[in-house]
Amino acid sequence: MSMAYEKIEEADLITAAVAGDKQAFGELYLRYVERIYNYCYYRTGNTQEAEDLTARVFMRALSHIENYDERGVPFSAWLYRIAHNLVANWHRDNNRRKVIPIDDFIVSRNLEEVPEVFTELQEEKEQLMDVIQSLPEERQQLLFLKFVEKLSNAEIGQIMNRTEGAIKSLYHRTLLALQDEMSARGIGPIRNSGISRRQNKK
Repeated sequence: MSMAYEKIEEADLITAAVAGDKQAFGELYLRYVERIYNYCYYRTGNTQEAEDLTARVFMRALSHIENYDERGVPFSAWLYRIAHNLVANWHRDNNRRKVIPIDDFIVSRNLEEVPEVFTELQEEKEQLMDVIQSLPEERQQLLFLKFVEKLSNAEIGQIMNRTEGAIKSLYHRTLLALQDEMSARGIGPIRNSGISRRQNKK
């Protein structure tokens, strides 16, 4: 990939890719492939399937890039929507129970950001993940997109085919459900986990 493409703003890369510039699309691939792979792995729990699905996401994106029109749908959300649909088809075709190794992502990333509390959070990790994995799959997906991928409610709505308001409501209900379940199990607030009841006041 030419160094020149690495310095181009995303909006310009998208415009070039839509016009048929394969190198521009290649740069977009490099910028998003890890995030899309993480999403596919999170939804399947299988590295081989995640790699295959990731490749299919970008193949489909490349074949339809000329039809991409932002209109309030960021390129990242467009890619995630393709991934969401392909993974949903994969689960339906294989009739498999969703395996969601969300603990590979949420706590580990936050631990890296706050090494001074690594030991304490490591001890609490199992309890938190137990609670998260007791949630419906849709809510686990929401937490992944919100806390791991740092997406906005509007972007998550584009991926999950819901309005921004519906995502905000689901997010608040999910946080309340998490806090209530933690309280029921006698688990206190987990510092620096990125999940707490006070976020519902936003």
